[in-house]
Amino acid sequence: MSSFNRFPSHNYSPSAPPVPDYSQQGQQQKPSSQGPSYQHPPNSYGYGPSASYGNSSFPTQGAYFPPGTHPEIVRSFQMVDKDRSGFIDEMELQAALSSGYQKFSLRTIRLLMFLFKNPNDSSSRMGPTEFAALWNSLGQWRATFERFDRDRSGKIDSFELRDALYSLGYMVPSSVLQLLISKYEDSSGRRGVLDFDDFVECGVIVKGLTEKFKEKDPRYTGSATLTYDSFMSMIIPFLVA
Repeated sequence: MSSFNRFPSHNYSPSAPPVPDYSQQGQQQKPSSQGPSYQHPPNSYGYGPSASYGNSSFPTQGAYFPPGTHPEIVRSFQMVDKDRSGFIDEMELQAALSSGYQKFSLRTIRLLMFLFKNPNDSSSRMGPTEFAALWNSLGQWRATFERFDRDRSGKIDSFELRDALYSLGYMVPSSVLQLLISKYEDSSGRRGVLDFDDFVECGVIVKGLTEKFKEKDPRYTGSATLTYDSFMSMIIPFLVA
């Protein structure tokens, strides 16, 4: 058994971008017939009118978006789900997100797939509910990124990353933070500079590992005891994505 400490602050923040809640797994959500008109600006990915993804002209296996899902989310999913299965794989997810955000690396896509896909599904695929949750979570990550990209360069440095993660409730030690961003560099070769793709990757690693640790620390003490197998199962997916 191994004792594994998190870091000095044990504030597991509820404000961080959420992942889907599968507590109601098996209860099909059908879209409502009405919803507010779409008044969001082009880059706003909040919920707008309700939209379905399961009708006679577009058959699926009971796949529905949550009521009120923004049409842009539905369109992006439909655009890449060529076989009309109601599920998308890693490459399709990369294509779908590239239509609404910048292009993400395959490593970031795999991390997002791991974190957001239905844990009860052993395959690497994602349905409408998970895709909608991911899309809107990325909207929150984008807002955070832009908030701390104070010079509007499209990049943030290690100090801005520290402040951004802190705003989400993650007090990452400076030594860990430096290790985390050490592999990133911009086009000029300057290290420790992150674009949005890199920021999402770092954020997903911190958030994902924190969520996994919380499962072992239900009382939020900041420490947990776990087996070697549990430790490896928790860490390896974030290393090999």
